[in-house]
Amino acid sequence: MRILVAEHDSSLGEYLKREFEAAQFAVDLAPDAEQVRSLAASRSYDAAVLDVDFLNENGHEVLRQLRASHDRLPVLILGIAARPGQRALALDLGADDFLSKPFECSELLARLRALVRRGSRQSEGVLRIENLELSRDEHVVTRAGRRIRLTPKEFALLECLLANAGQCVTRSEIVRHVWHHSTDPLTNIVDVYVNYLRKKVDVPFEPKLIHTVRGVGYQLKSTSVAGGKVA
Repeated sequence: MRILVAEHDSSLGEYLKREFEAAQFAVDLAPDAEQVRSLAASRSYDAAVLDVDFLNENGHEVLRQLRASHDRLPVLILGIAARPGQRALALDLGADDFLSKPFECSELLARLRALVRRGSRQSEGVLRIENLELSRDEHVVTRAGRRIRLTPKEFALLECLLANAGQCVTRSEIVRHVWHHSTDPLTNIVDVYVNYLRKKVDVPFEPKLIHTVRGVGYQLKSTSVAGGKVA
């Protein structure tokens, strides 16, 4: 699952990023409002964590714009309880939850998981295409009713492709989601793992779902024709 973290404090931002990644979330860290808007416009997220200071820019436009463009995205605000009315304002602007600083990271993770579970999209719990199904909650993959055992990296790779079904996912995007920036996107590790995945979820079944977009990345699609050269 991918989380957008908007935090002005670089040390706190890096701490949150490490903790989320240790909990198996993929994380994009935004240090300013412009980056929040850019990331939210170009990527799909399962939840967002925003520092309350982002609510002070341009009449609280950051949260308002985020909610307007992603009306069902779970949003958790990190704030300071001592500031009167801060919690109510955040909730009125569209936040789903508010956690006061200082906080225990375990509580933040628990609240975030609860938001994602409640989730706003049908695809939060189960991702499907054709006869392929992935359950995020149960960590189970089946195709044509047959259970398929995947390694954690293979599962994360399939989740990334399913969450973006019909779209080309670049190798760099796959690296961010599966390896959390810990792997050089110029290496062939993405291609190696796609090959592993194909052997388990594609080769024994029809129709073929995993397609290569040459020179760009990969696409999960139920037909062999998909905007660009595919194989």
